Amino acid sequence: MNTQFFNYAIEIERTGSITKAAHNLFMAQPNLSKAIKELEKQLGYEIFERTQAGIIPTEKGRNFLVHAKSIMEHVEELEALGASELVDNQKLRISIPRGSYIAEGFTEFVSELNKEQGMEITIQETNSMQAINNVAYEKFDLGIIRYQSIYENYFLDFVKSNGLQQELVWEFEYLVVMSKANPLAEAHVICAEDLFSYIELSHADLVIPYVDRRSTGLQEQVQKEGKHIYVYDRGCQFDLLTRVPDTYMWVSPLPQTYLEQYGLIQRKCDIPNNSYKDVLIYRNRYEFSELDEKFKKKLYMARDEVAYREYK
Repeated sequence: MNTQFFNYAIEIERTGSITKAAHNLFMAQPNLSKAIKELEKQLGYEIFERTQAGIIPTEKGRNFLVHAKSIMEHVEELEALGASELVDNQKLRISIPRGSYIAEGFTEFVSELNKEQGMEITIQETNSMQAINNVAYEKFDLGIIRYQSIYENYFLDFVKSNGLQQELVWEFEYLVVMSKANPLAEAHVICAEDLFSYIELSHADLVIPYVDRRSTGLQEQVQKEGKHIYVYDRGCQFDLLTRVPDTYMWVSPLPQTYLEQYGLIQRKCDIPNNSYKDVLIYRNRYEFSELDEKFKKKLYMARDEVAYREYK
């Protein structure tokens, strides 16, 4: 029995969709469907069934997936034994939101790693739902999720139901960031109405557990109709902010280095429910390594530097 098929089934359960799973696995959907049918034929029962909510495991399928995940964990452990000849391999796997102070902390962390030792560092910028799934399915050891405080119960319930622990990193207000060439840059106080004629940049993959995102978000509260550009990449958003002065974006407070590098300014703007939280997540009984603790130290230092400068 091909254990690679186990990974296919695990990804389908995680995404609830053969189409999404095939995309994530970098394979054609018909090939993935064929592989699952072959696996079901070998097992003698169906793993998945189609419902209005998507593709979900059958009762026997759920039992199979529990064992499949356990088997794949052992396979990864066996592969890891020969992954590096270096005893002191430095390893960190973390999913983070698109937050610049977090990226700054990560960069400072990497800059102080021992360059003479082995290194296996993996970082992914993604949305909170994906980060939760990444940690729950042990693709990553740590994650940082970001959510609007009014949706905290939804997120913390989802974190707990996935067997994860959480630790508050920071509670903050979003700021409006824009180019120094933006006509609003000279205003010391910005109102929501001032933004109506400008182009809003926002991340395209914001998802809230149990809630339809189309009715949520700052852009929905401030600007029901208007000009929007949805982005996935932080680099792209900075390029747009710098080169298209009529754009703006709601962000967590930016480090001074980013403001200077891209020629940006950030301003407060009073709007309802403008409270956000960044939360560190990890699996139950997960033991923090010395390297994990070093990353956390750099993360909190980057947070404190930004918080002090913005709110002093």
